[in-house]
Amino acid sequence: MIVKTLPTGPLEVNCYIVGCETTGKAVVIDPGGDVEKILALVASLELEIAWVINTHGHFDHIGGNHQLLTETGAELMIHAADRPLLERAGEHAAAFGLTTENSPAPDRELVDGDILNLGELKFQVIHTPGHSPGGVCLYINDVVFVGDTLFSGSIGRTDLPGGDHHLLIQNIREKLMVLPQSTQVCPGHGPMTTIGREKQYNPFLV
Repeated sequence: MIVKTLPTGPLEVNCYIVGCETTGKAVVIDPGGDVEKILALVASLELEIAWVINTHGHFDHIGGNHQLLTETGAELMIHAADRPLLERAGEHAAAFGLTTENSPAPDRELVDGDILNLGELKFQVIHTPGHSPGGVCLYINDVVFVGDTLFSGSIGRTDLPGGDHHLLIQNIREKLMVLPQSTQVCPGHGPMTTIGREKQYNPFLV
């Protein structure tokens, strides 16, 4: 499995490129912008983008969707509960004094427990609402891509429309903290961490 991280967009969202070494197929998780940089990195890895997955629909995580999908023909996936956010990304960005493109509609709506097969890779979809109603995490090979659900030493904000602090904490405890302690946590912003480290030191969870 190939995993590369690239900060993208005005809020420096961690965009992840995950590729299958056998087939050369790849998924781009949360393209926040800077699509030319994403495409250049993918090309340097000799990968082909098959999917774009949004862990949730907030504008900073989907800003590159339109251009990336147009240039690659990839399939877009997001949870149904966050689908409405895709067509209002520009409006939401403007509220923060920023600009971004609205996203095309998804080709597939993700469901908790889905197994996504890409070449020899198998991603498990874990629905973790709280930061947003349709937030999902993607678990594969002792790595979990968590979007804005969990951060190193922190958790996702819950003061935006659709946020729910109690629900977020519940989902982190019941769906993420049960993963092996060695699991590497790849968040939507900031440094990587592990489940074991967050279980022991995260002030929102201890």
